[in-house]
Amino acid sequence: MTQLDTRIRNSALRQRVTDADAAAALIQDGMVVGMSGFTRSGEAKAVPMALAARARAHPMKITLMTGASLGHDLDRTLAEAHALSRRIPFMSDPGLRAAINRGEVMYVDQHLSETVEMLRTRQMPGVDVAVIEAVAITENGGIVPTTSVGNSASFAILAEKVIVEINLNQPVTLEGLHDIYIPTWRPNRQPIPVMHPETRAGLPYIPVPPEKIAAIVVTEKTDSYATIQGPDDETRAIAGHLTEFLLNEVRQGRLDTTLAPLQAGIGTIANAVLHGFIDTPFHDLTMYSEVLQDSTFDLMDAGKLVFASGSAITLSEQRFRQILPRLEDYKPKLLLRPQEISNHPEVVRRLGLICINTALEFDLYGNVNSTHVAGTQMMNGIGGSGDFARNAYLSIFVSKSTAKGGAISSVVPMVSHVDHTEHDVDILVTEHGLADLRGLAPRERARVILAHCPHPDWRPALEDYHARALARGGHTPHLLEEALSWHVRLRDTGRMR
Repeated sequence: MTQLDTRIRNSALRQRVTDADAAAALIQDGMVVGMSGFTRSGEAKAVPMALAARARAHPMKITLMTGASLGHDLDRTLAEAHALSRRIPFMSDPGLRAAINRGEVMYVDQHLSETVEMLRTRQMPGVDVAVIEAVAITENGGIVPTTSVGNSASFAILAEKVIVEINLNQPVTLEGLHDIYIPTWRPNRQPIPVMHPETRAGLPYIPVPPEKIAAIVVTEKTDSYATIQGPDDETRAIAGHLTEFLLNEVRQGRLDTTLAPLQAGIGTIANAVLHGFIDTPFHDLTMYSEVLQDSTFDLMDAGKLVFASGSAITLSEQRFRQILPRLEDYKPKLLLRPQEISNHPEVVRRLGLICINTALEFDLYGNVNSTHVAGTQMMNGIGGSGDFARNAYLSIFVSKSTAKGGAISSVVPMVSHVDHTEHDVDILVTEHGLADLRGLAPRERARVILAHCPHPDWRPALEDYHARALARGGHTPHLLEEALSWHVRLRDTGRMR
């Protein structure tokens, strides 16, 4: 039996193996295409490139849906080939970002738990073709995903046709790591049966009828690596403030030293903050999150984390090369789920998560901007932070207090774009301190934020603004003629001062 035979265990489907160009030809102008991939992991790698090449030679455009961002510069390549008319629900690629901000690609920024729910209820045009990376296809045609699940399961189930990329470079030990549970249809939907991070509720593969699989492409390309910087003095300070806060929650009897299940957003700051938990008294921790990053495995190796549930594994190159060969050792402590389950409000609220996400900026009353520079330029999508923030036991946002060498304050009078309203934000943390906003009215929230979060160079200007706003009165005092003046200066001069 060949390696390919062991990967494609339904013998009839082996007849559908073809090259990427032939598979990409199944995708026509104007189609809605759902592709695997979640934060640079588990994306289809060959068919999107063939599609981009075809779009350059014969202009065409598609609506592209994924789980989250794609690796291997695929978003940039497709954007530069002018192959995208619409992109849903997340992106972070600079090339695609530029096309979005020019208005060339219509970008729909969605909470990550909602995309396939809208597809399932036909509130958006249905998926014509799904392109899914897999480690194997089972005897009954079940698709075994690779390093992410994302929206792959529902894309494959709902699509008219499915293209499978069998990646021979993805280890067969991935099989058995996935838990594919799809919510039942309304109006008779049952509760999602996830009671703990380690609960298995579904199947280890995506169930699709074999006849829906129209083409199989064999690839051998690895995932893109995450660019994750190590902790620095500022992120260590943020971790220290958060640790002291959580220790006080233990002292107050609201938590114990196992805490509650953790969730952390993607990126250097959140990853570094989680890494800081290694040097704390917390133990036997669990995680119920979207992306399992380096810090997840650092905590496991340190004996601090006993189980982690997510929707994708996204690692730096060094950790990827260390962890993938040892995946069998980690498997008893891991599950990968569809993102509508990893991010589902019902489960997040039930499990009582401690959610740590990153803010681009926040204002004096606790409103958070995660996505837009100066209110207009898309930086990256909201991702799953909204799914978690509104339903968390503790909704925590972290940020360095300044950016661009101190030219920009991350604490501003009024955010230029609101992704998370003050109603969804419990805790704000910078390297200078932590603001606990629970149970506070807007005027009280402003005092706490001013006392703990701004950089000292920016605090006097913020205090001056707030004092003059208070004199005008109001439940949430603002000077409307000045509220966004810092962003206007940033636009005009490149600095907020």
